[in-house]
Amino acid sequence: MAARIYLNWKWFFRSLALVLSIGLITATASSDAATNAQTQAGWQLLQRGETGLVVAMRHAIAPGTGDPANFKLGDCSTQRNLSAQGRTQAKQIGAEFRNRNIKVARVLSSQWCRCLETAKLINLGKVEPFPALNSFFSDSSKEAQQTATIRKLIVDNRNTKGAVIMVTHQVNITAITDIVPQSGEAVILKSDRQGKIQIVGRIGRVNASKLS
Repeated sequence: MAARIYLNWKWFFRSLALVLSIGLITATASSDAATNAQTQAGWQLLQRGETGLVVAMRHAIAPGTGDPANFKLGDCSTQRNLSAQGRTQAKQIGAEFRNRNIKVARVLSSQWCRCLETAKLINLGKVEPFPALNSFFSDSSKEAQQTATIRKLIVDNRNTKGAVIMVTHQVNITAITDIVPQSGEAVILKSDRQGKIQIVGRIGRVNASKLS
C-alpha cells in the first residue's frame, strides 16, 4: 500500500514538472513572438520617415553593473567597456539601420566610453557627445536636471526629419519611459504638439545568433 502511494506521488510530481516545463516553454515562445512583432513594428515606423522620432538606445553589451570605484570621465581604462560581443552587436545594429535605409539626422551620445564606442560602431553619422545622456547611476541627484534636458531635446526635435539617435544608459531611459531596456535595445519616442513625450515604438535586442 505504501509503495503504491509512493509511486502515485512520484507520478504526480513528474507530471506536474512536465506541465510546468511545457507552460514555461509556451510562455517564452509567446514572449519572444511578441517582442519580435514589436521590433518589426518599430523598424517599420523608422522606415516610414516620420518627423520627430527620437531613438533612445542603451549602449551595447558591456558586462557588469555600474563602473569601478576609480571611474574617471575620459579615461576608458577606469570604466566598464564593451566586450567583443558588444562591439559586434553595435556594428550589427548599425547594419540593421542601413539595410532598411533609415534616415538618421543626428547621433548623440553619453560621454561614457561604452556609449561613445557604441555610437561610433553603429556608424550612422557624426557622434556628438551630449552630457545630459551621461549615467546618473552613482549620483541620482543629477537625474531630474538631465532628464528635463532630454525631454526638451525630444520636444525641440518634434519637426526634425530623420531619426535622432541617443546612445545612453539604462537608468536614463528608464527615467523617461519606465522601461528597463537590455543592452542594445531602444525605445522610440516622439513629442506631440503639447510637448507630451510618447512611446511610439521599441526595438529589441539584436538576435544572439547574429553575433559572432
